[in-house]
Amino acid sequence: SPAPASLLAPADVSQGKGLFATRSIRKGDTIFVERPVVASQFLWNALYNYKACDHCLRALETAQENAQRLLGRSSQVLPHPEQCSIRKDLHQPCPQCQVTYCSAECRLAAWEQYHQVLCLGPARDDPAHPLNKLQEAWRNMHYPPETSSIMLMARMVATVKQAKDKDRWIKVFSQFCNKTANEEEEIVHKLLGDKFKGQLELLRVLFAEALYDEHLSRWFTPEGFQSLFALVGTNGQGIGTSSLSQWVHACDALELPAAQREQLDAFIDQLYKDIEKESGEFLNCEGSGLYVLQSCCNHSCIPNAETSFPDNNFLLHLTALEDIEAGEEICISYLDCCQRDRSRHSRHKILRENYLFTCSCPKCLAQADDADVTSDEEEEGEGETDDAELEDEMTDV
Repeated sequence: SPAPASLLAPADVSQGKGLFATRSIRKGDTIFVERPVVASQFLWNALYNYKACDHCLRALETAQENAQRLLGRSSQVLPHPEQCSIRKDLHQPCPQCQVTYCSAECRLAAWEQYHQVLCLGPARDDPAHPLNKLQEAWRNMHYPPETSSIMLMARMVATVKQAKDKDRWIKVFSQFCNKTANEEEEIVHKLLGDKFKGQLELLRVLFAEALYDEHLSRWFTPEGFQSLFALVGTNGQGIGTSSLSQWVHACDALELPAAQREQLDAFIDQLYKDIEKESGEFLNCEGSGLYVLQSCCNHSCIPNAETSFPDNNFLLHLTALEDIEAGEEICISYLDCCQRDRSRHSRHKILRENYLFTCSCPKCLAQADDADVTSDEEEEGEGETDDAELEDEMTDV
């Protein structure tokens, strides 16, 4: 999507990219809504039957089906079923390979951009097909919780292969933040673990067998493949969709008598507690995408904007968390709520390991004299999440 008139993303050599307001933005305003250049569901997420549109990642289960699967309880019935937004009558499979789309529009959009190259046809369940071998290798290297997918890179290649103007698409992908060879290696190491060099070479060979294209020959060399891998690792934005979450938001908006409201809220609270016991943190259809504008947003430990996916698909909404004045930088947080509350030392450790930079936001500067150690209390609380905060995270899709 082109940048709205209210935004500017200057190419500042000293800072890389940044996104700045060119007019005043009020707290709660939607700064922009952006469609990704390319997106893909995570492979383990799909394998475990989290049903999502193969193009836009819209959750395909009804809210009740979603709750039943997450609870492992087929008898679960949700009240107010009319608040579920899923339209199964609109769902369409690819006629060749049977992957499912939420609509004819998504099926056509996928076909026109990348699916002609990636469609497996009757070989969808053939483990010897090069694309299936690539996906199986990836799953064996990158277990949940997932942060990326080899298929995001496959869709990048397929997009260029199908395009009439290949150079335009290569230019689009080259806009994303690039790293030096040493930084790229560190990112790949983080994604693949200790055996990353051997694993990366295996992936590269399988990637080339499935998708090689002369026009993109550099992407298939060891150096080019590492760069492609690092581009996705650095710029990929996580996407979460949930028909159950959509149903909860719709129920929250209902005007009900006080007693009914209290009863419904108690039901939803208990539902999430039961789901958490059965399915843990894996509630949503999850994937990742590349967003040109969003990728320009720098990090702050006290962000003035946040991303969300309220449309139950891959459309990213950037919303102001506070008033932002003209000329002010628009920053998001690369850390979740719990991580942002940790010490400066712990935040820097996470950001350095995952994004290869040292944060100098106002919060970090104010805590510059804090001891560079992680407190015992913080270590103990690392895996713990407050119940209320957990419920917020579950429904904040």
